[in-house]
Amino acid sequence: MIDVAFLGTAARPAATSVVIDVLRATSTITHALSSGYERVLVAASLEGALALDAEGRVLAGERDCQRPPGFELGNSPQDMTTPRGAELVLATTNGAPAIVAAAAVSDEVLVACLLNLEAVVAAVAASAGDVLLVCAGTNGRVTLEDAYLAGRVVAALAGERTDAARIAEALAGSFERPLDALQASAGSTGIRAAGLDADIDFCAQESVTGVVPRLARMDGETAVIERRNP
Repeated sequence: MIDVAFLGTAARPAATSVVIDVLRATSTITHALSSGYERVLVAASLEGALALDAEGRVLAGERDCQRPPGFELGNSPQDMTTPRGAELVLATTNGAPAIVAAAAVSDEVLVACLLNLEAVVAAVAASAGDVLLVCAGTNGRVTLEDAYLAGRVVAALAGERTDAARIAEALAGSFERPLDALQASAGSTGIRAAGLDADIDFCAQESVTGVVPRLARMDGETAVIERRNP
């Protein structure tokens, strides 16, 4: 069964959970691993991320689209092109807590964005059991861009769908281009206000990497994300 949770707080047990935060956490994680970071340590809070600071680690974080004090980087995927250490520590408002929540109830957790759409579809198609697409949302509200990507994944998979999955698939079909969905979303408003418009265009790129980030393990309350082996 293919299902969609439109908010990260609605994560439930599933054989495979796929977490989506197009703008911008899952795009940032995917690009970081594609660019050469060995792993991403996803913390559910800024305090948790700061506690992980150590040699060889780079702190990246976001609150209200801004880089918090004490963090070297924000949550822009474009900042991840050149690794500054072996490990990236990431804490964000919506995507990071959604990943940690999914990791608490599913053994197999994948990270999806438009950048790795084709690779994620292939990985999910090869998995067994129920699939739950977990949309992070924004500040407790459903976001169009996450539901759009969930619908794109649903549309590319064979199998029985829930009504939530059918709704996401229908939504995705109403947009001609990924960028149209991202620009129409309220989730892009804060990014534009912060002067980060270029991140929207970057995150709208489709299937430019074959890297599929996956949960390697939980280390306390930290989700350790690494590249999925083919």
